[in-house]
Amino acid sequence: MPKQTRKTNGESRQVFAIPQKLLAPIGVFLANQLKRLEIRRSSLEKDDPFVSGRSDNFASPDTTAAEQFGHARVEAMKAEMDRKIVQMRKALSRVKIGAYGVCENCGKMIDTDRLVVFPETTFCIECERKLESKRK
Repeated sequence: MPKQTRKTNGESRQVFAIPQKLLAPIGVFLANQLKRLEIRRSSLEKDDPFVSGRSDNFASPDTTAAEQFGHARVEAMKAEMDRKIVQMRKALSRVKIGAYGVCENCGKMIDTDRLVVFPETTFCIECERKLESKRK
């Protein structure tokens, strides 16, 4: 694997980079996943009872509670989709600059098993754990 010099956390490091010929199919895969996420995100609007409106303004309290629950569910799903879309775009940009598979925090290679499960990840497992612990 070719080595590249990357600056992470203010330090220059030599890191291994995935060859461009291997990155091309990954980029296509990520772009397709991004399209699917964006289509799914736009279809969530139709599922939101607050957007589609109520046909009967004299609905029972049960209907109102169901609508509120449905709206909260759709909003949570949209927030998760938005997060995944941002991560997918970030991963695609890293493919374009040749930095896919390299942790954006420490500059080490991300485990390939992790990339298979979470292709949109931009952090190695150690850095991800550190970030999660800071969020709590």
